[in-house]
Amino acid sequence: MTIYDISQKAGVSIATVSRVLNGSDKVSPKTRKKVLDVMEKYAYTPNAFARGLGLSTSHTVGILCADSSDLYLAKAVYYLEQMLRAKGYDAILCCCGYDLENRVKSVNLLLSKKVDSIIFVGSNFVEENDDDNAYIREIASTHPVMILNADYIAPNVYSCLCDDYHAMYNAAEELISGGRRRIAYIYNSTSYSGSKKLNGYIDAMNAHGLTPITEFINRRYEASDEILETAEHLKKLNKETKGGLDAVLSAEDGLALGAIKFAHRAGLSIPKDLAVIGYNNSMLAVSSEPELTSIDNRLELLCRQLVNNLTEILAGSEIPRKTIYSGILVKRGTT
Repeated sequence: MTIYDISQKAGVSIATVSRVLNGSDKVSPKTRKKVLDVMEKYAYTPNAFARGLGLSTSHTVGILCADSSDLYLAKAVYYLEQMLRAKGYDAILCCCGYDLENRVKSVNLLLSKKVDSIIFVGSNFVEENDDDNAYIREIASTHPVMILNADYIAPNVYSCLCDDYHAMYNAAEELISGGRRRIAYIYNSTSYSGSKKLNGYIDAMNAHGLTPITEFINRRYEASDEILETAEHLKKLNKETKGGLDAVLSAEDGLALGAIKFAHRAGLSIPKDLAVIGYNNSMLAVSSEPELTSIDNRLELLCRQLVNNLTEILAGSEIPRKTIYSGILVKRGTT
């Protein structure tokens, strides 16, 4: 069935059917019911993309993420898709990896589907070299661009993010105020968010005259590999640190589990001998023994705010370019 078939069955013009589909108030209740009854009888479903060509909207949003196996990114995609649907929008997801060329290809694919906007999930999409962000500016020249957990300044680009710098700074301060002095920081990304977290730790250590101990751990696709690799790195760091480590701060919960495994293997008591703090407050935080103290970066709230902002933009409203929330330290058994 097409809009033309519906008009013939209902005995009304094509324009009237279009008005009913678009929710126009210029149709009488009797005529509206006649059209809707025909649609129901023949199980008519409007083609979103075809409607978009005439309405300047498809009510469809493109979502781009690097890796759907990542717990943080997967949870974000889940929240966004659910919240968009509640607002009457469909979503198309592309998982593009971390390569710039694949990102651009995925963006072009989404744009070919006539999406109303593109959401970038995760801070890895904002590059330190601004030439590599040219594709974001190009998209924003025609479509509103939403970025989750990173900030990029350009016209028609909007960000919702956690204040990762102060969240990590405050976590380091918490450990220092508890008497910890040999605090290692482990991370696996130098993205926008990753850099903010790292700088928060370093600045807190320097503010107290302590020596930062940092270790970059290569990202693995399998979480179990990352946990084991982290444990081995910390074993090495512990030997190299005079007096041994007494605390570990990590950029994400998966790395923190590696710190817990290291402590168990080394016969260290948690948190007496070694305190551990993770990041993201994911399901992993309550899966470890003892349960993990972690920074809650308010992911659900960020996603809700981003979707609300997007629908406001698409409705023609003005909104702030950036929305930022504070992280919350959730204390459990590792501190």
